[in-house]
Amino acid sequence: MPQAIEVRKVPIHSVADASELTKLIDDGVIAADRVIAIIGKTEGNGGVNDYTRIIADRAFREVLVEKGADPAAVKEIPIVWSGGTDGVISPHATIFATTDAEPTDDKRLTVGFAMSEVLLPEDIGRTAMVTKVADAVKVAMERAGITDVADVHYVQTKTPLLTLSTIEDAKSRGETVFTEDTLYSMDVSNGGTALGIAVALGEIDMPTDEQVLKDRSLYSAVASCSSGVELDRAQVVVVGNATGVGGRYRIGHAVMEDALDQDGLWDAIRSAGLDLPDRPHTSDLDGRVVNLFLKCETSADGKVRGRRNAMLDDSDVHWHRQIKAAVGGVAAAVTGDPAVFVSVSAAHQGPEGGGPVAAIVDLG
Repeated sequence: MPQAIEVRKVPIHSVADASELTKLIDDGVIAADRVIAIIGKTEGNGGVNDYTRIIADRAFREVLVEKGADPAAVKEIPIVWSGGTDGVISPHATIFATTDAEPTDDKRLTVGFAMSEVLLPEDIGRTAMVTKVADAVKVAMERAGITDVADVHYVQTKTPLLTLSTIEDAKSRGETVFTEDTLYSMDVSNGGTALGIAVALGEIDMPTDEQVLKDRSLYSAVASCSSGVELDRAQVVVVGNATGVGGRYRIGHAVMEDALDQDGLWDAIRSAGLDLPDRPHTSDLDGRVVNLFLKCETSADGKVRGRRNAMLDDSDVHWHRQIKAAVGGVAAAVTGDPAVFVSVSAAHQGPEGGGPVAAIVDLG
C-alpha cells in the first residue's frame, strides 16, 4: 500500500532559490529523503531555450542532497518545471513527500511515478510515443495503488522536444521527424504524450499518426504535459485518490471549456471534496486549496465566446505567453493566489480552446 502524502506549495524568490524547501525540511514538515515529486513554475520564457528550468532543477536537488537524501535517489525524483510566469503567475513549487498517517476508509491523495522507455526523435508526435507513454502511465498508476482509472485526476508529464541536434541525429539514421520547427515540437511532444495518457486511462482508442495534432476531439481530461531539452524519456507522475493511504489531502478534476471558464475551476475544487455554495467566492475556500494545476490553449478559430482576439496573428508576442497570462489571471482570481500552475501548449489536453484543471485540497 502506498504511503500517505504531505503536499506543500512554496514560493521561489529568485531563479536559483530553493530556500523554502530548506525551511520545510528544517521545520520538520517533510523529510528530505521522503520527497517523491516536485512540480513547479519558473520565470523563464517557457520556450525551447528556457534554462531557468535547469537552474531550478539543480537548486532543488542540491537542497535534498544537502539535507541528507541519497544522491543517487535524488537523481531519480521526478521534478517537472513549467517555464514562463507570464502576467500575474508567481514562481513556485508544489512539493510531494510521503508521511506517516493512520489509514482511512476515505479516499486520500496518492502519487505514483514512472519513466517511459527512451523516446527517439522520430517517436515524438507519433504512435510510438503514444504507446511508450501509455505503458509508463499504467506503471505509475500501479505504484500509486490506483486500480480504477476514475480515481486518476491528474497526470503530469515531462517529455523531450525536438532540437537541431536530435533532428540531425534522426536524419543520420535515415529517420524522419514530425516537424523541424523546434518551438512547434513542444506542441507536438505535449500532444503525443496526452494521447498516450488518454489511451492508458481508456478515454480514447489508440489513435493513428494522422490524428496527432489534427483531430482535437481526441483528448484527456486529466493530462498536463510539458516538454523540454533536459531529458530523453517521459517522466510520468500520476496523482489520484486511493482508499487506505490516509492523510489530509484529496485531488479532483474538471475541464475549462474555454479560457474564461471559472466554473471549470470551481468544479475541480468541488470534485476534490470541498463543499461550496452555488455562487462561490474566494473567501469560501478558507485557505484549503493547496494549488490548481491547469493547461491552456488558444482556440484555433481565434475567438473566445464569439469575440475575436489577435493572439494567433501577433508576431511580437507568441500566443503561448498571451494565453498563459490570460488563464493565469482567471485562475488567480478564483483562488486569490497568483501562485497557480498554469502551463500552455494543451494539444489533446482538454477540449479545443480550454483545458484540464486539477485541484488539490486540504481536508484537515
